[in-house]
Amino acid sequence: MADTKQAALQAVKGMNDILPASVPRTEKLPDAGLWLWFETTVRSVLARYGYQYLLTPIVEPTALFVRGLGEVTDIVEKEMYSFTDAMNGDRLTLRPEATAGIVRAMVEHNALYNGPLRIWTLGPMFRHEKPQKGRYRQFHQLDVEALGFAGPDVDAELILMTRLLWRELGLVEGEHVRLELNSLGQPDERRAHREALVAYFEQHAAALDEDSKRRLLSNPLRILDSKNPAMQSLIEAAPTLMDFLGEASLAHFDTVRAILDAAGLPYRVNPRLVRGMDYYNLTVFEWVTDQLGSQGTVCGGGRYDGLIEQLGGKPAPAVGFGLGIERLLLLIQALELPVPSAAPRAYAVLMSPAVLPQAMVTLQALRAAGVSVQMHAGGGGMKAQFKKADASGAAWALIFGESELAAGEVALKSLRDPAVTQRNLSLSGVSEWAAELRNA
Repeated sequence: MADTKQAALQAVKGMNDILPASVPRTEKLPDAGLWLWFETTVRSVLARYGYQYLLTPIVEPTALFVRGLGEVTDIVEKEMYSFTDAMNGDRLTLRPEATAGIVRAMVEHNALYNGPLRIWTLGPMFRHEKPQKGRYRQFHQLDVEALGFAGPDVDAELILMTRLLWRELGLVEGEHVRLELNSLGQPDERRAHREALVAYFEQHAAALDEDSKRRLLSNPLRILDSKNPAMQSLIEAAPTLMDFLGEASLAHFDTVRAILDAAGLPYRVNPRLVRGMDYYNLTVFEWVTDQLGSQGTVCGGGRYDGLIEQLGGKPAPAVGFGLGIERLLLLIQALELPVPSAAPRAYAVLMSPAVLPQAMVTLQALRAAGVSVQMHAGGGGMKAQFKKADASGAAWALIFGESELAAGEVALKSLRDPAVTQRNLSLSGVSEWAAELRNA
């Protein structure tokens, strides 16, 4: 008889499962506990700045990204997961980034009618590219946007917000991550710079690689972002946009810099920093690291004052940033930074099935009082249960035995400090000793 057993299915290459820390895996990826800690930290920091949470669909009309990102960007040309809806023939795309969808939502719902908004979201994005460390086909992004604010003060606020986030996560600015800053000016200033760039690179066409030759007439600014080592000396000598900025653009940039200087935040002005989307103007920035090989950018953003009108809304300024979550968590792992434990405070050891009803009532009371308790399930002797208790990472074991319950008590044993004496606690006073478990 033929073997009809089918091979086990696996995740799509470049799309990863985010598993609990207790589940072993061959590839070293951030576990779910690290993700939850990051998300909790993000929510805390953004709440202090008055940012509101929102969610947008994972699938959007393909035209949104063509119009919003630009037809000649790498994302639109090569990286989007696009398909035709079998029901109605619509062209749809799995979102490759968050900003365009957020702006679409703001326009569709007239969200700025009552004034500017500070908003944020996080979730999965999709790009069809070669998977590598810190760069996946399904990746997750934190996206923060300030919509309707025109001044450089909000540009600086966003950058200072990222510094606070780094500090809350244990990262040190200037050591673990570094800030790079630039101004892209306004469209007319970029057009003049573009003409100068085209003329310059045409004079050196023989030195351009194939990718740069393709971009020369469609998007020459992106040539400045080339990572080809053979072209770096040519790029360094190219005309810089800063030489084409007018008085207003320079004043905007100078104010951003003055605020960062006053806050003691070090940065480097990088005239070759252009970002990957067509919609940016004025301030652009990136936080970079040397700890992740060639994938050095962990956060980037800037101002995009024309995008809301470009996507059909009333003209309104905007500024924001995106942060690659996988890449940032890989950085935290690489630096071996301390991360709060997700372990329960206590582990319940059950000496016999007879203790289960009273044990569960007590554990529910502890959880209601804010104590995290994991209950042993599946039976087993004391030795096996204590082995599980130790592996859980809990600080305490709560031992429910028949004799203890008959006396109206439960035994408390330290799992981390053998010098602490085991003692019995009254089941009628759970609320009193719950605080001790939380804080001890």
